[in-house]
Amino acid sequence: MPLLQVRDLPEHIYRLLAEQAERERRSLAQQAVAVLARGLQVEVDAKSRRRTLVEGILSDPPERRHKLTDPARLIREDRQR
Repeated sequence: MPLLQVRDLPEHIYRLLAEQAERERRSLAQQAVAVLARGLQVEVDAKSRRRTLVEGILSDPPERRHKLTDPARLIREDRQR
């Protein structure tokens, strides 16, 4: 995901953004994205982003996916040390 850095942000704008973020229980970065999306009249749908990510992961061939180790086996091995 692209990164945006804002320099010389006026203090009053920063404070307003931080207050909104706290009210809406978001991080400052999440609130900045929400405010930018509203200002640009663009819809930001977190569910569709997650769905796209999961579909991308599942579309990889099985041999490329990482095999997860059974946690019970790891615990047994650790206890035997």
